[in-house]
Amino acid sequence: MQAPRPDDVAVLVQRLDERLTGPRPVDDLRRYFGIGLRPGQEAFSGARFEHLGGGGEGAGTADTVTATDLVAVETLSVRIPVELKLGLLEGPVGERLSALLREVPSGVDLVDAPAQAVADGSPAARAWELLTEQRGVGWVTAGKTLARKRPRLLPVYDTVGRCALGHPPSFWSTLRAALGHSDGALHHRLLELREAAGLPDTVSALRVCDVAVWMGHRTDEHACPR
Repeated sequence: MQAPRPDDVAVLVQRLDERLTGPRPVDDLRRYFGIGLRPGQEAFSGARFEHLGGGGEGAGTADTVTATDLVAVETLSVRIPVELKLGLLEGPVGERLSALLREVPSGVDLVDAPAQAVADGSPAARAWELLTEQRGVGWVTAGKTLARKRPRLLPVYDTVGRCALGHPPSFWSTLRAALGHSDGALHHRLLELREAAGLPDTVSALRVCDVAVWMGHRTDEHACPR
């Protein structure tokens, strides 16, 4: 298992530090999740991603993709092909994904997870590969689907996040190292942002990170490489 490159970790630490500092992240989190909105404003649909139907790690469903999970994923502005929805709910691809999910740690934060949990070749990585092999599913949709099932362990990472944070060879492993840098300084900052914004503990640190980065960078998406 190859560890993330120190230079990649340093770059990610710097970029996260820049995007998680100052008053804007708290304001953006409150706006996204619908806290203290002005009349006529609404929360973003993705505010329901982690909590819809009790969440993706609910008792009895943590290792199975449900219809509620599919709706939750689509609140993040992606569309899952109907054929794949049926396959995940009732077909062999769903059975294969469930078998892999049973090997992926549940209820653990990325910063605390063993390195092998998100390494190349891990069950989580193989689950991502399984999804990206399906027709009409790209890396963004695959990642969001897995983030629904393991919200504390696997991040939401899309084109805006990639533009803001970069694209190291193994993003999950590099993010894990960045969050643990300096005794977990960035992870603790995410928890502080969550508290300052008035969000419940059921919003994972990774979701706080994703939303803060996405809200702060989405207006610059036109400048992101495709």
